Amino acid sequence: MFITATSAPVGRRSVYAPALRSLDRFLNDALTAARTAGTQFKEEDKHWSLSVDLPGVSREQLAIAIEGQTVKIHTVEGAPRQYAKVYEFNQDVDAAASSAKLEHGVLTLTLAKRVPQSNATTLEIN
Repeated sequence: MFITATSAPVGRRSVYAPALRSLDRFLNDALTAARTAGTQFKEEDKHWSLSVDLPGVSREQLAIAIEGQTVKIHTVEGAPRQYAKVYEFNQDVDAAASSAKLEHGVLTLTLAKRVPQSNATTLEIN
């Protein structure tokens, strides 16, 4: 059995291909911008900074849960604006060293990175 690679015949290129590529790029850019609208993220050596625009929401109407590498932010029932988002990081978040601040409708989280501790044991050679 022989398997060979085939290519599209030369000269049979779609007239609409450039327009379709442009449309794909436009839709991809628009959807990415819509997903990240109102959110800013920065990574430093020892922490991450995450800012989320939440106008009209008070401290009492927000809930933040940190579990391992996951940070969940959501509004409680009855808040004037509903928001629910889960952020997953590549390293565990140290909840005790992290902080949250809400000023002028902007929630700013400073999430400390948990330093992995080695559980290695050294053995003596007899």
